[in-house]
This record gives sequence, C-alpha cells and structure tokens, in this order.
Amino acid sequence: MDCRAPAALAMTRRSHVSDTLARLEATIAQRLAASPGESYVARLHAKGLAKIAQKLGEEATEAVIAALAGDEQELVAEAADVIFHLMVLLAEKGVNLDKVLAELDRREGTSGLVEKASRSE
Repeated sequence: MDCRAPAALAMTRRSHVSDTLARLEATIAQRLAASPGESYVARLHAKGLAKIAQKLGEEATEAVIAALAGDEQELVAEAADVIFHLMVLLAEKGVNLDKVLAELDRREGTSGLVEKASRSE
C-alpha cells in the first residue's frame, strides 16, 4: 500500500498525466511533417481539417457506445482514441495543449452550471 499523502499522490499522478500529454503533443507535431505513407497523423493532416474533425467525432461516438455497453477496457481504449484525435485536431489548428490546460485551470473550482451560464451571457 502506498503510504504517501493523498496530495502527494495527486501531484505524482498529475505529473505523469502532464508528461504523457506533453510527449504525445511532441510526437504529433513531429509526425505532422512526416510522409502520409509513413504516419497516420501525417495521413490525417493530408486529408485536412474536416477529416480530422470527422475522425474525432467518430471516436467520441465510439467512446459513448463503450460507456453505455459497460465495457471498461473498451471505454479506456476509446477514451485514448478521443484524446489522441483531439490532440491531432488541436495541432492541426495550431492550438497548444497548454492553452487548453490553462482554460481547465481557469475553470477549476467553478460550478459547471455557473461556468456554462457565463458563456451564454
């Protein structure tokens, strides 16, 4: 059993998540410049923004289906696909993941209902 304090465990987990996403973002950026014959990311990039967005939508739908089916491993796999394709879309649009994380940080501690209401004003 891990005897570290919950806050320390959360920080360790956050660091791992951040490292994983940073590595993925760097890999995607590198592969955008690759040949479509050598890289799935490059192939999506060559097909354009609409195809990337469509693929993200397909993966999100598959994640919903997996969640409703109750299959945890399938949900985990589909969630990974959603995150991956979202990051490809962000890279295609030149949006750094740090901007998304900053927006999440900004929203932290705010009720989702309050935050959503503030966007409709």
